[in-house]
Amino acid sequence: MSAAYIVAARRTAVAPRHGAFRAVEVADLAAAPVRAVLADIGLEPDGIDEVILGNALYGGGNPARVAALQAGVPEHIPALTIDSQCCAGLDAIMLAAGRVMCGSASAIVAGGVESFSRAPLRLRRPRQPMEAPEPYDRPPFTPWPERDPDMIEAAGDLAAALGVTREAQEAFAVESHDKALRHRASSAEIVAVADTAADTFSRPLTAALCRRLPLLAGDADHGVTSATVAVEADAAAVVLVVSEAMLGRLGVARPLRIAGGLRRGGDPTQPGLVPIAAARELLQRHGIGAADIAVVEVMEAFAVQAMACIDGIGLAPDAVNRGGGALARGHPIGAAGAVLAVRLWHEMQREAAGAKGLAAIAAAGGLGSALLVEC
Repeated sequence: MSAAYIVAARRTAVAPRHGAFRAVEVADLAAAPVRAVLADIGLEPDGIDEVILGNALYGGGNPARVAALQAGVPEHIPALTIDSQCCAGLDAIMLAAGRVMCGSASAIVAGGVESFSRAPLRLRRPRQPMEAPEPYDRPPFTPWPERDPDMIEAAGDLAAALGVTREAQEAFAVESHDKALRHRASSAEIVAVADTAADTFSRPLTAALCRRLPLLAGDADHGVTSATVAVEADAAAVVLVVSEAMLGRLGVARPLRIAGGLRRGGDPTQPGLVPIAAARELLQRHGIGAADIAVVEVMEAFAVQAMACIDGIGLAPDAVNRGGGALARGHPIGAAGAVLAVRLWHEMQREAAGAKGLAAIAAAGGLGSALLVEC
């Protein structure tokens, strides 16, 4: 198999639901970074083979196709939308890498897009003629209601099971905001949409403020609060994945080689733990120790979930989420994994040749994905 490389990576800002992107449709949100990665590398839209995007809330159709056309990608180039919930954006990138590695494509734009603000309202059709449609918030993620927990409830249970205190979770969230404020993403990473070119949620967060917040789930000692749960958000993020032959034609100075990726399933009642197995197996396959990873982007859907992953994989804390994480930005479900990949690409640009980076994320239903890259 041939190698696959990431040669450009762009995202929009991440904005909480009903915030800066409240009136921006999904296609417009995704089209901006699609255009940007192609412009960054000087590749015309007809030079790619496909667009693959993750999305969870669009309500059907193929938003990747709409976004591709909106971005100016020619009509003869196909587009694919995948839904593995929070893992979707990272899974789209791994799918693109696999296609490139097996030789069926030479350049694919891949990532994810999500808009909580513009997501369709959800209704189930009535079973009988006189019944009203039934609203619902989310579809089932397992066939067993007793093993399909609300994600916030699952986080509270995980914290209690692992003995992670509320105070420890809040300290992690405070640090995430602090890192995000100290290391603002540059214009080389974020493409402006709706006059917004910076993540809008990051703020000075203190332990005293966290202590005043009511519990959302869990017990008094280990519960989760709005400070330790990532807010629902809107964003899009994509990378350009190319073959070795295409890399030679483009002449990119600092590409990232995709060393490998792995998806795993696990216990649906504790989805936050599944990326541990995915990442550990991925590193083992490549003969790499966790201590050898220079830069890590771990999803912070919940503080306890991120903390469990860092500890379970054995990562060096100072290598993780150097510019803050989703607790300080927000959680755009289908785009979340792609945001990790974009952040990873830009952080890795400062590393020496041979440095290794890792992205890891969990999803509802007991899914976990991990991506390994190398300078």
